[in-house]
Amino acid sequence: MKKYLKELLVVVLFILLLSGCGNITDTPSSKVENFMSKYQKLDSEVLAQLDNVVSNNTELSDDQKEDYRSLMERQYQDLSYKIKDENTLGDSSSVNVEVEVYDYRNALSKSEIYYEQNKDKFQKEDGTLDNSKYWDYKISEMKTVEDRIKYEIIFTLHKEDGKWILEDISDLDREKIHGLYVG
Repeated sequence: MKKYLKELLVVVLFILLLSGCGNITDTPSSKVENFMSKYQKLDSEVLAQLDNVVSNNTELSDDQKEDYRSLMERQYQDLSYKIKDENTLGDSSSVNVEVEVYDYRNALSKSEIYYEQNKDKFQKEDGTLDNSKYWDYKISEMKTVEDRIKYEIIFTLHKEDGKWILEDISDLDREKIHGLYVG
C-alpha cells in the first residue's frame, strides 16, 4: 500500500509541476527566444518571408536570387543573440536583445565604393550600368564576409487574453537581423 501511495504521490506532484510550469514558456523573454530560434532553425515561416522578399526583387536573376537566399540562410543559422534586459509594466513589456550577425552591410558599402571607382567594369557596351554584373560582384563580396557586428533590438510585447504577444518588428530591426542595417 505504501508503494502505491508513493507512486500516486509522484504522479500527483508531476501533474502539479506540469500545470504550474505552463506559464514558464509564456514570458516576454521566452517569446523573443522562440522568435529568434525560428531564424536559427530556418523555420518554414521565416523561409516563406525570405522567399517573398527574394522573389519580389526584380533586379536579381534566378541564380542571384538563389545565392542571396543562401547568404540569408547562413546569416539566420549563424545568428547569435543575448537577452540583455526585460522590462514589464502591466500588460506591456519590452525585451532588449543584442544580436550578432555577419556584417553584410560593410561588404555592400565596400562594393559601392569599388563600383564608384570602377564603373567601367560594370557597364554594358552602350555605357549603361550592367546591373547583373554589379549584383554578381556584390553577392561575391557578401560570400566572403566573416566579420560580425552587434546590434541592439528592442522587442515589444503586449498581453492579450493572459498570453504574451510579440509585436511585429520594424523593417530596420529586420535589417539588423539580416546584417544590412545602416546605422
